[in-house]
Amino acid sequence: MIDLSIIIVNWNTKDLLRQCLHSLYNETQKISFEVFVVDNASTDGSLEMLEQEFPKVNLIRNIENLGFAKANNQAIRISRGRYILLLNPDTLILDNALAKMVNFMDVHPKLGAVGCKILKIDGTVDFRCARRFPTLATEFFEKTGLSKKFSNNRLFGSYLISYWGHGDSREVNLLTGACMMIRREAIEQVGLLDEDFFMYGEDVEWCYRIQKAGWKVFYYSDAEIIHLGGQSSESVKVEMSIEALKSMNLFFKKRYGPIYAWTHRSLILLITLAKELLFLGAFLATRNAKRRSLYRGKIAIHRRVLRWAFTGR
Repeated sequence: MIDLSIIIVNWNTKDLLRQCLHSLYNETQKISFEVFVVDNASTDGSLEMLEQEFPKVNLIRNIENLGFAKANNQAIRISRGRYILLLNPDTLILDNALAKMVNFMDVHPKLGAVGCKILKIDGTVDFRCARRFPTLATEFFEKTGLSKKFSNNRLFGSYLISYWGHGDSREVNLLTGACMMIRREAIEQVGLLDEDFFMYGEDVEWCYRIQKAGWKVFYYSDAEIIHLGGQSSESVKVEMSIEALKSMNLFFKKRYGPIYAWTHRSLILLITLAKELLFLGAFLATRNAKRRSLYRGKIAIHRRVLRWAFTGR
């Protein structure tokens, strides 16, 4: 059995995927590994690039976008590694990070999943790489901006643990699917990713099951990658934000029950309604064409969120 199976789900990120794979092959030494790219019906030439430049990659071609969980599961089912790594295509591997993670898990057999330090393009830590389980309170802090404004506060920064500098390794609740290594025995015990999640939330739910089964979820600060991020268009960002909101609600429903999920939707409804009124007031108060256009866009986005909060669709 090889050491590591690396799975990358791709959807129209050809140039980022190329950079990711170059960094992966250049910065992964002294372990045996295989690479899967699961392509979710890309139309940007990703498949042709892979065939020409990375013929060793195991390519799975989907004729439609199956989402993150289903696509990863396709590769996990046929993988051969002692460990499975979920990796985003918009990441760059630094200083043999993946081999460090494999060696760390070898030394600590009670670890079910390990994540690394994830750096933004400006060199700062992306706090979403290690988190606590979300609650209604943390959702309130996130959606009202309190978590960002008071990030060093232990209450308001509790979800992202943003008051902690992420300079040391420690046990955590959650890792991000952007770079998460899972022990095969843990997957065999708890099962694959939950395919009810299309995108987002599946990593939260998986970590929940892994911990509940008695495995430890760990953040390892000595391994680092860069998460480029921010490459999507504004329209795609809007869709992704709404999908993240829906996925969080689905997690609450699955793990805490329908009443908790309904309360979450009600909370989002109230917060969004307040924001909608503020943006409408700002739109009516200004005559600046650029600012009116900005507020008009925000009103349209929040109207969609309101529709979901009302209907669940």
